[in-house]
Amino acid sequence: MSPAVSLPATGPRRSAAPRLRRRVLGVLVAAGGAVALAGCQVPTFDGYRGSTKQAHDEFGLYAGTVIAGIVLAAIVSGLILWSLIRYRKRADADPDAIPRQFQYHIPLEILYTVLPIIIVLVIFGFTVVAENRIDAVAANPSLTVKVSAFQWGWRFQYEGHGVTVTGETTTDPDPVGLGGNQCAPAAYCLGPGLVLPQGQETTINLVSLDTIHGFYVPEFNFSRYAMPGYDGQKFDLTPLRTGIFRAQCTQLCGLYHSVMFFHVVVLPPDQFHQWLTNQALLTKATSGSSSSSPS
Repeated sequence: MSPAVSLPATGPRRSAAPRLRRRVLGVLVAAGGAVALAGCQVPTFDGYRGSTKQAHDEFGLYAGTVIAGIVLAAIVSGLILWSLIRYRKRADADPDAIPRQFQYHIPLEILYTVLPIIIVLVIFGFTVVAENRIDAVAANPSLTVKVSAFQWGWRFQYEGHGVTVTGETTTDPDPVGLGGNQCAPAAYCLGPGLVLPQGQETTINLVSLDTIHGFYVPEFNFSRYAMPGYDGQKFDLTPLRTGIFRAQCTQLCGLYHSVMFFHVVVLPPDQFHQWLTNQALLTKATSGSSSSSPS
């Protein structure tokens, strides 16, 4: 009699399993479709898309890594959820029964060992390509600027043009405020300015005159250290749009580190060259009047 009693109990469970698998598969396909459609407009993931060519490369690497992590998390979570539902204990099941075991399934063990290695190698490859693009320095840039950080200000020297912009945040704050407005007393000032041409490569030679400082432009997705005794950090910035971009020192460098701001102004090429010409004429006039004045 025992075989006749057990047959009705096993029949419904076998017919319910395919329906459950189809439902789980449908959920996974719907989730994957949503992720794929969302790729039409990649979110920023609480970051900046970047306002330079180098920043776009950095953002592409960042966004791709985050999306890959989301997809892998969805797959792993889906498999865990499917296992919980598919192999949950039923009231009428044999209390001593356990699901089929795969601890000696060689192909499966090779798969979950090799697959993570492939994923890491792919991410490593994309990282190397992106870093090489970001760190590349043009042999003949359109402009070269020596940026000197000091306690507590910035100096921007346009090599070959005789133009230098210097500002000490504690004594000579730049009048540019947020949004390009005039900075009222005690307001959030951006400090001295680095002016760059839009769409042209500029090589920055970053040095420190005293201690370690940090050159950071958030919307450029870029940060580098300026270190004393080092010949300089050289890197390229190629702005893609005009505007005023907030920047600051990110390395604790002394008493007034918290107010060591500066800003980057990106102008169209014709306006930039006009500004550079005006600054050169102003420098010559200032130096000429200083030399002719009585001692």
